[in-house]
Amino acid sequence: MLTAGRAVTKAGLDAVALKPAECDVRRALDVPLDVVAIDYEGRHRIPDSDALAALAAEKEVRLTTPVRVDGFDPLGDDSLYEWLPDDVEQVLVAGHPAYLTDEEKARPVAPRLRAARERAPDAWVGTEGIERIALAAGGTQYELLSRSTRRDVRALRAAGYEGEVALYAPTALTDDDDEILDAVGAYVSRRRPVARALPDDAATDSSAEGRAREVLLKAARDYALIGSVADVRRRIDDLRDVGVDLVVGYPARGVDEFAE
Repeated sequence: MLTAGRAVTKAGLDAVALKPAECDVRRALDVPLDVVAIDYEGRHRIPDSDALAALAAEKEVRLTTPVRVDGFDPLGDDSLYEWLPDDVEQVLVAGHPAYLTDEEKARPVAPRLRAARERAPDAWVGTEGIERIALAAGGTQYELLSRSTRRDVRALRAAGYEGEVALYAPTALTDDDDEILDAVGAYVSRRRPVARALPDDAATDSSAEGRAREVLLKAARDYALIGSVADVRRRIDDLRDVGVDLVVGYPARGVDEFAE
């Protein structure tokens, strides 16, 4: 039987994504992957610089930095750039509206992304909601796994794009339907095509029934990496075949599933 750490490497993942609201990000030291991406969940959730520096001494660390947010705004309040440890790389994003003030939401993305890329030329660029702007900004394109990923990446490569493509995907190494829904049901239910297909007020976890359960389980296979280690490895190999360079897995059932 594979240990958790052995399973995650055998599945073919390149990096782990952690949410500081859910765990101490230093748990990444227990995960046998060389790259850790840390999600942004509000300024009060940013890990302290000592924790980031400890991680960066052992791994490649990438902190999500929303370019419209105070502290990371390269055309305004950029005070957090000075706080960021030198060895920590960035993932530049527009910023999820849930974590932005009304003033921050009104700030133009394109000039800020361009300025941030000039400061951090090795940064990845998150594409959600700003695909064309992100592509114009250059750098590693950091995309969310979706039902159109294979088609989109294949088209990018056919058009001559030679840069890196990194892919973020909630990951659950299980083929048990109830465990899958408890792990990723809420996440996939928020994707627009899925939300439109779901019955009103449907449960999104293992208690989902009927049409809702059918929709959610199908969507889980489109928007997440789920199944046995062999299943996930086949999916990742297929994604690499169409041009994905790096696959970043978010441990949807908790970091213990990825840890050694």
